[in-house]
Amino acid sequence: MKPHVLAIAAAVLLASGAQAQTHGNSHNPAVKDSSARTTALAAKGRNSFTESQAQGRIAKAGYTNVSKLAKNRNGVWQGSAMQHGKKVNVALDYKGNVTVH
Repeated sequence: MKPHVLAIAAAVLLASGAQAQTHGNSHNPAVKDSSARTTALAAKGRNSFTESQAQGRIAKAGYTNVSKLAKNRNGVWQGSAMQHGKKVNVALDYKGNVTVH
């Protein structure tokens, strides 16, 4: 009887771990949308992008050498990058929009 209880407990733990892993980014459709958009002002809000995803989205918008990314208190990833040979400050909001400031 004990092995049966352990098997059930293991199955429950595995299922809950898988759910927690996939739930992290699944609620934000912007993470799944790979298109790069730019906007004049970054939107405040809970950002589901990982640092790696943010760096990739900014690069896809045409910026190179994306670095020093950090999420600010408004949920916006901010960092620096190169554009047309000049260093610029970039940001990525929770909607996936890239801004230069």
